Amino acid sequence: MNTQFVIDASERPESKIQVETRAVSVYYRGNKLAVSDVNVGFPKNTVTALIGPSGAGKSTLLRALNRVHELADGTSVEGEVLLDGVNIYSRDADAVLVRQRIGMVFQQATPFPTMSILDNVTAGLRLRGALRNGLKPMEIAEKALRQAALWEEVKDVLHRNGTSLSGGQQQRLCIARALAVEPEVLLLDEATSALDPISTLQIEELIRQLVDDYTIIAVTHNMQQAARVSDFTAFLLGDERGVGHLIEVAPTNEIFTKPTDKRTEDYITGRFG
Repeated sequence: MNTQFVIDASERPESKIQVETRAVSVYYRGNKLAVSDVNVGFPKNTVTALIGPSGAGKSTLLRALNRVHELADGTSVEGEVLLDGVNIYSRDADAVLVRQRIGMVFQQATPFPTMSILDNVTAGLRLRGALRNGLKPMEIAEKALRQAALWEEVKDVLHRNGTSLSGGQQQRLCIARALAVEPEVLLLDEATSALDPISTLQIEELIRQLVDDYTIIAVTHNMQQAARVSDFTAFLLGDERGVGHLIEVAPTNEIFTKPTDKRTEDYITGRFG
């Protein structure tokens, strides 16, 4: 498969392609191919949902978009991932700066257990030494927590441990931590799968608010969630060898009402997966 998917961003005419993959293949354990030859563009200030059955390579592809997969031994990527036209895998690209510009929130909420709520939010800036440049942690934390719709709930208990919060609050805290370093793109890897319905709805509402300022790419197994929150949906499917391929990508309303590939229709209608 070597198909170039061009997303029609007509629902947001001002959008340009901010993140683009060109012939991206991802390997792990040295030479085990996990995702093959993905070509896709993600428009600026839109939400793109990555859907597909388990083992289709959704999370693997997502992690390749900001080089976080490199933290595991034996992983490698072929092809290019462009951020505003610049390849993040070029020899002179700084992986740490890439992860600052392309933030990520994982499936399980991961507040740093020994840190307060305030310190959790500003942890990334502290690691980079940015707070020594005159930035004030309280101002940064308040802005990020407001963006994550958590400020009103925690403003009087910022000294408390981050793990003292509820599951939904902890996930919003992790989103605030990602936003505090002022990324341009936010990756969400099944960020609501471990949450109750009320917390899930809060995160979904938050996603729709954040898209005005960020480009969001989200892995989800929840078809209803993809339909509710995303502007575009990309369907991935594993082959008989367990290698993930991008089958189809289009505006979400088209994917769910008139997909062009029968495999997409079969998955969305529950015939498999």
